[in-house]
Amino acid sequence: MKTFTTIILGGFLLAGGTPSAADDPAAGRKIANMCRTCHGIDGYAQVPIAPHIGGEPKAYLEAQLTAFKTGAREHEMMTVVTASLTAQQISDVAAWYSSHTAKASLAEGLSEEDAPEACVSCHGADGISVILDAPNLAGEVNIYIDTQLKAFRSGRRTHEIMSEVAAHLSDMEIRAVADWYSNVKLEITNSN
Repeated sequence: MKTFTTIILGGFLLAGGTPSAADDPAAGRKIANMCRTCHGIDGYAQVPIAPHIGGEPKAYLEAQLTAFKTGAREHEMMTVVTASLTAQQISDVAAWYSSHTAKASLAEGLSEEDAPEACVSCHGADGISVILDAPNLAGEVNIYIDTQLKAFRSGRRTHEIMSEVAAHLSDMEIRAVADWYSNVKLEITNSN
């Protein structure tokens, strides 16, 4: 048994991982310093081509960071940034950003009944995700949402649900979805 345990632990270390330690948002805060230029230290994006990530579910953030690291998802900046992160660092930075709370409110005159029907079951009418595998869309810049939906539609980006949803959207429908969520007011606060 001791030999088996040694082999397993050695495999983790050789693979660049460590035995799962408790997530450490404080350690994640330090790692987030390299994220702050684009995503902000609190997860409120500083540039239009980056999404807001504060208040996202930890599992979602870990999955996206891991996808960038492994090449399952490609982005010129994120692939480089994640290349040097260990599994523990990914877990810690995901814990940091997920420790924030994202709150959304519809703009004056908007009603939840007018929200994009194809989107609300996962992303919510106000853009706050209602499932763990979907990102928040509240307050994203419309060009970011537009670009991502077109990437799903063209196959440059794939997801079992989003690829199918986007495949049936016209450019005008994509723009309407992007405009809806960009008009939602987003507030991100630190829950710590």
